[in-house]
Amino acid sequence: MLSLFKRLSGKYVAALLLLSAAASAYSAPKTVLVLGDSLSAEYGLARGTGWVALAERKLKQNNIDAVLVNASVSGETTSGGRSRLPALLNKYKPDLVVIELGANDGLRGLPVAAAQSNLRAMSDAAAKADAKVMLIGMRMPPNYGRDYADKFFAMYGTLSKDIKAPLVPFMLDGVADQPQLFQPDRLHPLAEAHAIILANIWPTLQKTIKAK
Repeated sequence: MLSLFKRLSGKYVAALLLLSAAASAYSAPKTVLVLGDSLSAEYGLARGTGWVALAERKLKQNNIDAVLVNASVSGETTSGGRSRLPALLNKYKPDLVVIELGANDGLRGLPVAAAQSNLRAMSDAAAKADAKVMLIGMRMPPNYGRDYADKFFAMYGTLSKDIKAPLVPFMLDGVADQPQLFQPDRLHPLAEAHAIILANIWPTLQKTIKAK
């Protein structure tokens, strides 16, 4: 009888440990890695005033248990992001990777096909690391011709469908056509514009985090 009790007790303890581990895993905050360029790296802004910092505050206000890791670098291209991502995935083990890259490729007139290939490679790397991907798109001024600008913008939609990733089509919607919302360089938005940027990004970000 005592032997049976010990066996049952052991199974009961093991079950409790498994339940505890499962509960711990379930309650762990989700990690969101933001891989972007100067538009996400708070270029020319006071720390904590860019859209990523605003998003982190909004997550807390909405009781969404997630941690944002801003790995954005000013001047970053899709090629640079592609080379940096593997180490970031290994270090942070994110649940979601938000990719906000391509603007610097477009401003330099780099081939759209190359940018798309880099974005796809980043998506593949994230998927192998069991992380979901969310894309943030960008429009280009017609500096290199309307055809280039149209192909560049369409790239995000095409890729989003191919890899089945949620997409924010244009992060500067409501900002790009408002010169007073930009710093003197006319490329980087002022702090007050980042609330608008977050408004463009938030619905997709919130939905994607909750779905992961």
